[in-house]
Amino acid sequence: MYVVKSPLSDADLKTVAEALQGALVDLVDLALVAKQIHWNVVGPRFRSVHLQLDEVVDIARTHSDTVAERASALGVPPDGRAATVAAGSGIGAVSEGWVKDADAVGALVDALGAVIGRMRERVAATGDADPVSQDLFIGITADLEKHHWMFQAENG
Repeated sequence: MYVVKSPLSDADLKTVAEALQGALVDLVDLALVAKQIHWNVVGPRFRSVHLQLDEVVDIARTHSDTVAERASALGVPPDGRAATVAAGSGIGAVSEGWVKDADAVGALVDALGAVIGRMRERVAATGDADPVSQDLFIGITADLEKHHWMFQAENG
């Protein structure tokens, strides 16, 4: 059933839909991972890392909403359910319990790096199929790379 008709061809829509869904899953998981670490970070840099993690949560949540709404605008129902996120995320698992500040920073460097790598693949995949979605992925990637840089600088 199509509620919203896409202006894209079927082939282009398939490419873009996969890219948008993958981005949604990665961004939802990034917000969850960052929040999990936010709650459990300990150490001398607790406050600065704690606050920096919330910045990542905010940007991931904002971008996940933008991605989901782009999918909807193209007639693709977004799927951000927990099972879908768990099955499709490119982010590795984070440990439970307290996380030392340096380890928390390292975990975010890894998580952001994983999402950035997949986001850059989406930039490449959507260029011809839908420059509008590609532009969205470019902006998201730029924001994530800024946070990636900042977390890398934390552990210098």
